[in-house]
Amino acid sequence: MTTTTRWTVGAPEAADYPAWRELFRGYCAFYRVPMPEQKAELVWSWLTDPEHELSGLLVRDAGGTPVGLAHYRPFSRPLHGAVGGFLDDLFVAPGVRGGGAVDELLARLREIAAERGWTTVRWITADDNHRARSKYDQVATRTMFVTYDMAPDQP
Repeated sequence: MTTTTRWTVGAPEAADYPAWRELFRGYCAFYRVPMPEQKAELVWSWLTDPEHELSGLLVRDAGGTPVGLAHYRPFSRPLHGAVGGFLDDLFVAPGVRGGGAVDELLARLREIAAERGWTTVRWITADDNHRARSKYDQVATRTMFVTYDMAPDQP
């Protein structure tokens, strides 16, 4: 766990589900993706299962209230013969943006990457997510890769 004067960052705990769910709902809303309760329950089960590849972080304010989340996992990098970390989701409540909460989440993720021997932490964001991109440009290097999604065959 990482602690600063204003923020505390650590793994989600069982009692955090309602606060995490609201943050995750905000994240889904930002990307205009539905968030039925079944999805929230499934993702939460992944986050709280030590055997699942997905891990999470919550950043808490001075009162202990979760105000932001990060979901991450390892990924194999065959071209480099290494393992990296992939940041799937990053969200901070609008009311605390600009106050350093996202910096603390990213700093803890950087520490985790070092602890686990990951060679990089990678993520994607929407092209028009200008506020987030201005932060990302300060802490990471933008790559030149273009992302594609391919739907599987229908059974």
